[in-house]
Amino acid sequence: MLKGISLLITPELLKIIAEMGHGDELVLADGNFPAASIGKRCVRADGHGCAAVMEALMPLFPLDDFVEAPLAVMEVPHGMFPEDKAPVWDAFRKAAAIDMPDAKFEMMEHDAFMERARAAYAVVQTGETALYGNIIIRKGVVRLG
Repeated sequence: MLKGISLLITPELLKIIAEMGHGDELVLADGNFPAASIGKRCVRADGHGCAAVMEALMPLFPLDDFVEAPLAVMEVPHGMFPEDKAPVWDAFRKAAAIDMPDAKFEMMEHDAFMERARAAYAVVQTGETALYGNIIIRKGVVRLG
């Protein structure tokens, strides 16, 4: 065990995020997402929701401030949710604010999201049950000193 690192961050996930470089992307996927067939690397986080895993990651994982939107979610079908926003997105926004309070989200069409997920460095398969509970996060740079 290590001090100061959430128990939601497994050794395998810690290794993955340490290997990632600026511009690499990580998918936090819900329980319905085809993570094993899509991901180049797939890390399990069963029993935890995407937003909880994202919240645990944010103190360790810098969001990319060189792009307009370092976060991406899958568009929901019109009329499925009020204002066409999945309720879980509020929790994503709160988690992102740990690193970047004004982080912007890109809304992506389903097939485009899936293609981008295929190109991601890794996919974290969570036990998230919320519909449209998937997010792609783009890694930024660590600034020291």
